[in-house]
Amino acid sequence: MTEATQAEIRYIYDQWHESVVRRDLAGLIALYDEEAILESPLILATLPDRQNGILHGKAEITPFFAAGLRAPPNDLGRWYRTGTFFANGKQLTWEYPRQTPEGNQVDLVEMMDIASGLIVHHRVYWGWVGFRSLAASLATQRS
Repeated sequence: MTEATQAEIRYIYDQWHESVVRRDLAGLIALYDEEAILESPLILATLPDRQNGILHGKAEITPFFAAGLRAPPNDLGRWYRTGTFFANGKQLTWEYPRQTPEGNQVDLVEMMDIASGLIVHHRVYWGWVGFRSLAASLATQRS
């Protein structure tokens, strides 16, 4: 994997968040490599026919994000972050912390491998508030 420049990393950090907040699917998908991999437990809740939480390539990632961006906002999806991120030229990571100035939100850590200015592997790790909301969603699907 080639090292990304600080400008490329900062661009991904800023634009990924802004695209999600604006619900801009085209802007979000443009940040991913054609063969990118996305891993998240939310995949199982959003695409119930999936057997695992891994999507391969933009062809699979796009419908997942499209479904998520169509969903109405909820109290736990505040998208608050502190502005702190960590990068080493190959990976970018930041947190959406549980505690925000307006109360709790879904707590996530975004971990992305970056190459040639694009996301090539994106992993999302969920905290306990997020896990609780996912468990409720999955229980409702199976009822």
